[in-house]
Amino acid sequence: MGSALETLCGQAFGAKQLDMLGVYMQRSWVILTATSICLLPIYVFATPVLLFFHQDPQIAFLAGKFSLYMIPQLFAYVLNFPLQKFLQAQSKVMAMAAVSAVALLLHLLLSWLLIAQLNLGLVGAAISLNVAWWFVVLGQFAYIAMGHCPGAWNGFSWGAFRDLAAFSRLSIASAVMMCVEYWFYMFLIVLAGNLKNAQVAVAAISICMNLYGWEIMVFVGFNAAISVRISNELGARRPRAAKFSILVVIVSSLFFGILFFSLVLFLRDVYGIPFTNSPEVVHAITDLALVFACTLLLSSIQPVLTGVAIGAGWQTLVAYVNLGCYYLVGIPAGYILSFYFDLGVKGMWSGMLIGVGLQTLVLIGITVGTNWDKEAKEAQSRIRKWGSSVN
Repeated sequence: MGSALETLCGQAFGAKQLDMLGVYMQRSWVILTATSICLLPIYVFATPVLLFFHQDPQIAFLAGKFSLYMIPQLFAYVLNFPLQKFLQAQSKVMAMAAVSAVALLLHLLLSWLLIAQLNLGLVGAAISLNVAWWFVVLGQFAYIAMGHCPGAWNGFSWGAFRDLAAFSRLSIASAVMMCVEYWFYMFLIVLAGNLKNAQVAVAAISICMNLYGWEIMVFVGFNAAISVRISNELGARRPRAAKFSILVVIVSSLFFGILFFSLVLFLRDVYGIPFTNSPEVVHAITDLALVFACTLLLSSIQPVLTGVAIGAGWQTLVAYVNLGCYYLVGIPAGYILSFYFDLGVKGMWSGMLIGVGLQTLVLIGITVGTNWDKEAKEAQSRIRKWGSSVN
């Protein structure tokens, strides 16, 4: 839901209407807080929910226990995502990087102390994560409050409570677009819990997802960069600059995609070893190497195209694309390959690859066929509409 700010803040910044940014951020805080309260039952009842989906009881119990400890992180997200989009729209990325770097060091230190030295296990991991995330929130807000975003932050405003219904609609469209995509990957882990030898299957997919999460952060950086650039250029009525930015970012991101693709194939027999001492799991991860490498290659392009969509305000359209590609094609394909062709984890991940590939092709077609002069005019119309609700 916070990605709605990438469109609104980015286009407002491009149009030099800085005073709108702070109010947008506060509106997002209000909406996200209400949403997080609605999400609390999922955290509280995680174990029975997982058991309902026929997950391994031991996995379900531990996941449910951990989710309770992670409730403070949920509310850290409420503040963090709007803060991120607010700063990204103004290209204040070095400040964000500095705060995140300190938070990472703090997280590593606390994890070593609480988990390795004090043997607190899940409780120690949860404390470390919660402290690190709240440090990020407080650090970013302190940077803003100290006056480093002049004109964009003018203190708290009652304007944050105006026009919440219309603001919610754009936030929900953004949430559907993002959640349909992220839940696709999580749904695969749930399905893996129903495979033969479920603990090995879940472990293998979880380790690959962990690696994917590390590597995708590079591409998420390109996603944020192109989202900011597209929204800024459209807000400033420079459609040709927007089109050129897409080409530059895709080429840059594709370079890293090819690099990660090559590394996974080169290290296919060993890249799972640091995560587990189980030979069965390592073998399952090795068997996933080709489809995992292809996923990383495709994921170098797909986040860039998603960033273009966010910057241009296409959230509703891309939500439908994601729903069709992932849930009507990707998950059924993964299910058929895993259970009917007995390909197990490899079949599950192949289904994900099919869904991502189809989504990438559709987004390429949409981007190539877009009239960017028209998009610049629509951005101006959006700025006038939302700007009048701020004043």
